Amino acid sequence: MEDPWAVVGIAVVGIGIVLGIVFLALFARYFKLWIQAFSSRAKIGPFTLVFMSLRKVKPSVIVDTKIMAVQAGLIGIETQALEAHYLAGGNVHRVVHALIVAHRASIELDWDTASAIDLAGRNIISAVETSVDPKVIDCPDPKKSGRSTLDGVAKDGIQLKARARVTVRTNLSQLVGGATEETIIARVGEGIVSAIGSCESHKQVLANPSVISREVLNRGLDSQTAFSIVSIDIADIDVGDNVGARLRADQADADVRIAQARAEERRAEAVASEQEMLARTQENQAKVVLAEAEIPLAMAEAFSEGNLRAV
Repeated sequence: MEDPWAVVGIAVVGIGIVLGIVFLALFARYFKLWIQAFSSRAKIGPFTLVFMSLRKVKPSVIVDTKIMAVQAGLIGIETQALEAHYLAGGNVHRVVHALIVAHRASIELDWDTASAIDLAGRNIISAVETSVDPKVIDCPDPKKSGRSTLDGVAKDGIQLKARARVTVRTNLSQLVGGATEETIIARVGEGIVSAIGSCESHKQVLANPSVISREVLNRGLDSQTAFSIVSIDIADIDVGDNVGARLRADQADADVRIAQARAEERRAEAVASEQEMLARTQENQAKVVLAEAEIPLAMAEAFSEGNLRAV
């Protein structure tokens, strides 16, 4: 009969061997990552790396991004936040890179805002770069609208064709849910056309195009958009058609046609009245003839009744 203590000892040794093999496997797999994290003060423990794998998170991605953040001087980014963003389908490396750029440029951007922008499908790196280095937008954009100028008419009737360049900076606080670049172009275009229309003379605009840009800037066109307008510069402005004269000529032609139509109407009424009078004349003449035809009958009747005697 076997000694039960011997059986227990063999089982313990077997379990120890298995645990040792598992430990060696995990050690071989995560030791390098743990050394990297430990040497860079990333504060990621070996068991945390094991649990990452169990949660289907790539430990190498989290370690690399955490090291990058620590080396760049970013503090307060928790390993758990990196894992949560990874599991949500976000690009952890891109978000940390954007935070580093914003930190170096002294731009206020926290982890929650950056991760929300990334999950919303916006390119967070491009947004931060545009915030650091403002972007110039053509207004109008021929590639999108098919038009090369914004056409406005001053109060003196002269058409002006203008092109503007809008310098914008990304508004990171309104990037999620804020209106896009197309809205900026539309609002600026509408503002320029309205500003030209409010000028008394086209000469005023030609002499000082900055009047338009100042008036447009004062309207706050970047409200509720993903951008802040830095400046609006009139790149080119040309004189177009004399719309006022053309409209007056068209109005004169229309007045002539209306007058002719009214004259024709009066002529037709006169002709109709004349025809009516002729018809009445014919009717009265017929009545006279009928009356004359009754005279002999009346005379004959009077003669037969003895009321009329022959002399």
